[in-house]
Amino acid sequence: MRTVQYWVQRAGTQRLDRVDWGDHRHTGHAAPNRTPATREDAILELRRVLQRTSLLGEYGAQAIQAGLQAQGRPAPAIRTIGRILARRGVLDARRRQRRPAPPPGWYLPAVARRECELDLFDVVEDLKLAGGPLLDVLTGISLHGGLPAAWPLVGASTTAIRPCLEAHWQRHGCPGFAQFDNDTRFQGPHQHRDVVGRVSRQCLQLGITPVFVPPRELGMQNPIEQFNGLFQAKVWRRFSFPSPQAVACHSARSVAALGARRAARIAAAPPRQPWPTGWAYTPTLVPPGRLIYLRRTNERGEVTLLGRRWPMDRHWLHRLVRIELDLGQGDLRTYALRRSAPADQPLLNQRPYQPRMR
Repeated sequence: MRTVQYWVQRAGTQRLDRVDWGDHRHTGHAAPNRTPATREDAILELRRVLQRTSLLGEYGAQAIQAGLQAQGRPAPAIRTIGRILARRGVLDARRRQRRPAPPPGWYLPAVARRECELDLFDVVEDLKLAGGPLLDVLTGISLHGGLPAAWPLVGASTTAIRPCLEAHWQRHGCPGFAQFDNDTRFQGPHQHRDVVGRVSRQCLQLGITPVFVPPRELGMQNPIEQFNGLFQAKVWRRFSFPSPQAVACHSARSVAALGARRAARIAAAPPRQPWPTGWAYTPTLVPPGRLIYLRRTNERGEVTLLGRRWPMDRHWLHRLVRIELDLGQGDLRTYALRRSAPADQPLLNQRPYQPRMR
């Protein structure tokens, strides 16, 4: 009833079809405690004066307040003066430009376009069993599908790692790329030149391109680092295990449960290649294929790779590059990488290179 009375009072003596029935503010058009426009103009004028004449070169809110007080004039709070300057659009500071994050796997164009899957692997080291040995856990996660894997091992040597990778890919299929850090168990020994480690040879023999991320570089290993933290929080720290076998059994059940939860995401991921029939690992075979190394150049535009120092580009300093070693064509190609422009990856240089395999 009060609403009807309000609308009748609003119409007054006018005809109903001539009344403006649009919504109106219930409060005044200006806040009652707003600084008068004349005082705002005085603040802006004092700012212009200070900008030209201040010996210290200060003309911000604090300097304006001090100037008003020195003149014996009413001085608003510093925060109020800051709001006035912002409202009038006279602040010199620029807001930080927020760019959208690059797509997952942006440094590998085929992965960024979701044409193939990328598996990431890492080792969680030195988990101590009560009264037992130290355990290492080989962990794995796929980039697009989130397919998890974890293998508790008493000493995660290359000899122990290879069968785990083989069983994983035989069960789920082979991805297009497999990403590792620069641990010698994955990449091979660093003290010799032209070394292609056993894990890299296994990947090449299966048609998988191994990718090695830059040392001490943040971001590219985030998916596997997050899974490492999840494994330690939800499996390792929640229970007390009497033996390595108990850890392995519980880990297998937890990984299976996580895989079941992510079943829809795993199914929507890029397809994997089937396991080759009759495949067997040949230790000395390095078939034609690609090895990819992600590196950051130094102050001279150089990177250290395969026991050698390579000049990249004297204009591309402290920047990311993707180095592709093509064993079939015998050349080394370097591409420039930028997170702000992930699709723009120009070729910096190309040179012949055929490593002398040990």
